[in-house]
Amino acid sequence: MPRWVALLFVISGAVILAAAISLAACLPRRAPPEPPAASEQNLAIVVNVSNPTENLSMAELRKIFLGERSHWPNGRRITLVMIEPGHPERAAVLGLIYKMNEKDFDNHFLHGLFTGEVFVSPKTLATPVGVRKFIFNVPGAIGYLRTSDVDSSVKIVRIDGRFPNDKAYPLHLQPPSAK
Repeated sequence: MPRWVALLFVISGAVILAAAISLAACLPRRAPPEPPAASEQNLAIVVNVSNPTENLSMAELRKIFLGERSHWPNGRRITLVMIEPGHPERAAVLGLIYKMNEKDFDNHFLHGLFTGEVFVSPKTLATPVGVRKFIFNVPGAIGYLRTSDVDSSVKIVRIDGRFPNDKAYPLHLQPPSAK
């Protein structure tokens, strides 16, 4: 290839690169992503749509989650479903409802099932979609989801008379801890 052709390729490449840089400088800057809305940071307690329960106090909710209550008022057996460890939703539930860490949680259910003080242990699923599908298919199921993961296949239960988007709703995702 003649030297002048190679030089032409180098020059044209440099011109294209300079044009691309100029164009990029003219494009509007992307704003940083918006933080999730406050309601997106809330957890919804959800049950099967056939469950007549509309409201639970935090004390009732805690008894259900601790496995100290085995049946709904309509006689149907309670099946608690949780997201597996490592998810922020689970960490929030352990802190806000159980008031425990993972180790204390495991010890509570091992001891409680052995002594008969706990009637049911939670079913653990990998994803929020799995939790939602399980609750849809099991009439006595109860669990938790981010409000953004809730759809019409499950029913949100009020906690102390409040829905997740109400002021003073008690169940929020905890911000990630600083490392």
